[in-house]
Amino acid sequence: MGFLRANDTISGQEGRAYATIGGNVEEMFYVKKIEATVEKQKAEVKTLGRRGVQHKAAGWSGKGTMTIYYVTSYFRKMMYDYIQNGTDTYFSITIINDDPGSSVGSQKVTLLNVNLDSVIMASLDTESQALEEEVAFTFEDINLDQQFTGPVMA
Repeated sequence: MGFLRANDTISGQEGRAYATIGGNVEEMFYVKKIEATVEKQKAEVKTLGRRGVQHKAAGWSGKGTMTIYYVTSYFRKMMYDYIQNGTDTYFSITIINDDPGSSVGSQKVTLLNVNLDSVIMASLDTESQALEEEVAFTFEDINLDQQFTGPVMA
């Protein structure tokens, strides 16, 4: 019986993230954590001859959060533009997991039509040695540009 080798697990520090906003690519070196989730929407279906409710996939919704170090005004500027002018910004985020110590290779996922939900506009914290902020967002599409390969079984 084979098993997963510990060095084939993916280190969360081994990766990169890029935002493409208005044709400009910005390396998101300030990201501490980013997660994007797809939630399937399901319709309840009742049928004759069955008392239980069945479920049928009826769409999906994408949302996420990123915890970033408080070192960029880029997202505050986007929100400010929306507040002042009604100009809403949609952009993409590419996330690459690439742990050179793992045999599974790398994975590249691009979130498309990302739109911010909330942004901290100003922050102070006497208890913090490194200010952080959490940014919530939605996305409308996704590309799985590159997939992990299967791990080498030991």
